[in-house]
Amino acid sequence: MLDATPFLPAAAGVGYKPQHFADILADASPVKWLEIHAENYMGDGGRPIAQLRHLCEQFAISVHGVGLSIGGEGPLDADHLARLKHLVGWLNPASFSEHLAWSTHDSHFYNDLLPLPYTDATLARVCDHINQVQDTIGRRMLLENPSSYLAFAESSWSEPEFLTEITRRTGCGLLLDVNNVFVSATNLDFSPQGYIDAFALDQVGEIHLGGHDEDEDDHGKPLLIDSHGAEVVDPVWALLDYTLAKSGPKPVLVEWDTDVPDWPVLAAEATRAATALERVPA
Repeated sequence: MLDATPFLPAAAGVGYKPQHFADILADASPVKWLEIHAENYMGDGGRPIAQLRHLCEQFAISVHGVGLSIGGEGPLDADHLARLKHLVGWLNPASFSEHLAWSTHDSHFYNDLLPLPYTDATLARVCDHINQVQDTIGRRMLLENPSSYLAFAESSWSEPEFLTEITRRTGCGLLLDVNNVFVSATNLDFSPQGYIDAFALDQVGEIHLGGHDEDEDDHGKPLLIDSHGAEVVDPVWALLDYTLAKSGPKPVLVEWDTDVPDWPVLAAEATRAATALERVPA
């Protein structure tokens, strides 16, 4: 199996949106790398592919998948996997990642990334799927921790233990989304710092940040929704600082996928990520 090249720099990146194309070419500072969603670039041509070919000459690119349904009960979609292999083949991205979640059942595809119980059976299925992906694309992938809104009674592994065991069995790496940690910790009432303490930080290839929405559950308790549609809140920035102090410098990405702002707003978030990295000893 081949490792991805080039490597992502331990610097600030952002999720690429086509409306920012001209701004990025004019002045991308402080952004050093870009992430794209795989499913938006699986066609054979057109403006999206032309822009991406141009950008990959100047930036390291991370490909983030949202449609493989790694945790699904059924087999991976062969056509989807083939299109992913084609994209990774010509783009040669610095990284490929997917979610610890499922989004398909039989012939149905769901818009949400849905959670799964952490059991031995689920572990074996997820590992089989990850091995299939890595064998197909010829490189190591990263697996992202989910944002959770409920816990399964049948789970026999903690989430950090489950993810660590996946890396041990498959050789994959991890994508640590600190906003997802904060969202899950708030919703399920656990310590986000304790989660980071238990996480396999040595296996982390990327760290993600994003905004979330605030709501309440039926009992009036806080309920956070991972939306990627707002600025990163101060407690999540603080959790990033806590994480980087333990992990050392890592590639840090700011995601903003809904209600996408003008470039200066996103660049300001990236500047804050770059500043956080500057405080970390190399």
